[in-house]
Amino acid sequence: MKNSSIEIKVCMGTSGRASGGADVLRAFKQFIHENGIEAQISKRCGYKKVGCRGFCSKDVLVDVVINGEKTTYQSVKPIMVERIVSEHIVNGEPVSEWLTKEDYESFHNKQYKIVLGPCGEIDPENIEDYLNMNGYKAAKKAITQMSRDDVIKKVIMSGLRGRGGSGFLTGRKWEICKNQHENPKYIICNVGEVNRPLAEGNPHAIIEGLLIGGYAIGAEKGYIYIRERYHISVERLHTAISQAREKGFIGKNIFNSGFSFDIDFSFGTEAFICGEETALMESIEGKRAMPRFRPPFPAQKGLWGKPTVINNAETLSNIPIIIGKGAKWYSSIGTKESKGTKVFTLSGKVKNTGLVEIPMGMSLRDIVYGIGGGVEGDKALKAVQVGGPSGGLIPVSMIDMGLDYESLSKVGSIVGSGGMVVFDEDDCIVSVTKFFIEFLQRESCGKCTPCRIGTKRMLELLTKITEGKGEDSDLETLERLSSLMTSSSLCGLGRTAPNPFITGLSHFRDEYIAHIRDKKCPAGVCTALITFTIMEELCKGCTLCKKKCPVGAITGEVKKPHKIDPDLCIKCGACFKVCKFKAIKKE
Repeated sequence: MKNSSIEIKVCMGTSGRASGGADVLRAFKQFIHENGIEAQISKRCGYKKVGCRGFCSKDVLVDVVINGEKTTYQSVKPIMVERIVSEHIVNGEPVSEWLTKEDYESFHNKQYKIVLGPCGEIDPENIEDYLNMNGYKAAKKAITQMSRDDVIKKVIMSGLRGRGGSGFLTGRKWEICKNQHENPKYIICNVGEVNRPLAEGNPHAIIEGLLIGGYAIGAEKGYIYIRERYHISVERLHTAISQAREKGFIGKNIFNSGFSFDIDFSFGTEAFICGEETALMESIEGKRAMPRFRPPFPAQKGLWGKPTVINNAETLSNIPIIIGKGAKWYSSIGTKESKGTKVFTLSGKVKNTGLVEIPMGMSLRDIVYGIGGGVEGDKALKAVQVGGPSGGLIPVSMIDMGLDYESLSKVGSIVGSGGMVVFDEDDCIVSVTKFFIEFLQRESCGKCTPCRIGTKRMLELLTKITEGKGEDSDLETLERLSSLMTSSSLCGLGRTAPNPFITGLSHFRDEYIAHIRDKKCPAGVCTALITFTIMEELCKGCTLCKKKCPVGAITGEVKKPHKIDPDLCIKCGACFKVCKFKAIKKE
C-alpha cells in the first residue's frame, strides 16, 4: 500500500469505550509504530476516535480508510489488530471474516441520518473536524445576516417540532419567548438519555444550535442540563465549549456583531421527572424537581421567573442544518404535519438493536424488519411500544402505520423522547404493563394526587391480576383511574402514565381476561399463574431436573419418570430450562 492515505477510526462512544475501544486504538498506534509500518507505506497513518454509530452490539467498530475507501470491521479486540494491519493496511487484503455483515449494512442503509450523520465520522474532541463540515457557518449566517424574526420564521417554516416530548412547534415556542418584554431571557438544552450519542459524537452541533436559539430569542445565557454520570457526554461538551470559546463562537461580541452569548452547565438529579421542563427548571434553581402549574408557560415565565426556552439536544442539533440547508429542504422530509427525522432507541426482541434515525412517517414494519432485521429467534411479533415508559403498545395488526406525531396520538401513544421496544409472542402484555407502571410510580414526584395515588393504585391492581387474584371489577377501576389521571394530573408524567394500560387493554383484552377469569398467563410469564408438570411418557429419568431444582420439589429414581410436587415448587423454571427431552410442560 505504498504512498497511500490511511486513516483509522475507532468507535469511542459509551459502548465503544466499554467494549475496549481505547485498548484497540492504543494497539493500532503501538503496533504500527513499533513495527515501522509507516515506513513501509511511505505515509503517516491518521488516527481518529469517533462517536457512536448506533449499532452498539458490534462494538468495537473500526474503519480502515485507505485513499478515501472505507472498510469497517466489527467486534474488534486488540489481539486482532496485528492481522488487520499486516494483511489489510500493508498488503491490501481486508480480513474478510471480521468485516461487518449484511445486518450492519441493512441497519445503516435504511436510515436517514441527519443529526446522527456526523457521529461515527468526526472526532468529537476536535473542532477542526466540525469546521471542515461547515460547522458554525449557520450560526454566523444567522447572527450576521439575519434578523431574529428571520431566524424564527425559518425555523417555523421548517416544521421542526420539539424532539423531547409533546412535539410543540419549535419556532412558535421561540417566537413566544422572543416577544416577551421582560429580560434577561434564557435558553436551556436538556441532554437526556437518548441524546447521549449526540453529545458524545457531535457536541458542537448542540452548541451551535443553542447559540442560534439564544440569538433568535434574545438570550445571552444558555444552560446545558445533563446528568453528571454521563461522563463522556460531559467531557466532550466541556471540551467543545472551551474550543468554541477560544474560536470566538461563544463569548463577547460574537462575529463582531455586538451579540454576546455564553453557556454554563447545570447537573441534574437521577430523576425521570426532570424530563418535564418546569421540573427541570426547579432543579436548575436548586430546588426539588417538581412540576409547576401552567400557565404561565416557561416561554413567558420560566427560569428564575424570566422568559425561557427549553429544547432537547436533538431539537437543537437540527437548527444548524435548517439554517444551513434551508427550511424548504428540511420540510421536504417526513409527513405533512411531522417534518424531518426522529432518533429512536430500538430495543427489545429485535435482532439489530441500537440507535436509529428515521424520516417521520416511516412504518413500523420498515423499522422492525428493515432496520431491525426482524424479531429475535424469528418468533412472531406481538407489539411495539413507542415513546418510552409512558408510551402506548401498538399491536402487530398495526405494523404498517407510520411513525409520526398524529398517527401515534390516534392510537394512544406518543413520540416522547424516542424509546421503542419490540415484544414477541413470549411476552405477557399484563406483565409488561405492570413493569412500566412500576417504574412510573417510582418516578412520580408526588406533588399532585392523581399521579401520586393513581400510579400506586394502578400498580396494586396490576400486581393483583398477575398473581391470579384479579376480578372483573379491577379492569373497570383501572379504566376509571386512567381517565382521571389523564385529565387531572399536573404534568405529562401523570397524564401519560396510563398509556401502556389503556392501549394494552384495548388491543389485548383477551390476555387480561385470561389472567382474571381463567387464572392463566397465556405467555407463561406470570409466575403465580404457571404450573410445571412432568409428562411421564417423555421423561427418561436422567435426574438433571432433580439436580437443578433448588427446593427439592422433584422426586424420582434414575431411568424412571420423575414427578414435581406442586406444593413445594417455587416455579423458578430451572427444570424446564435444563430438560433435554421436552418432558416438562409449562402451562
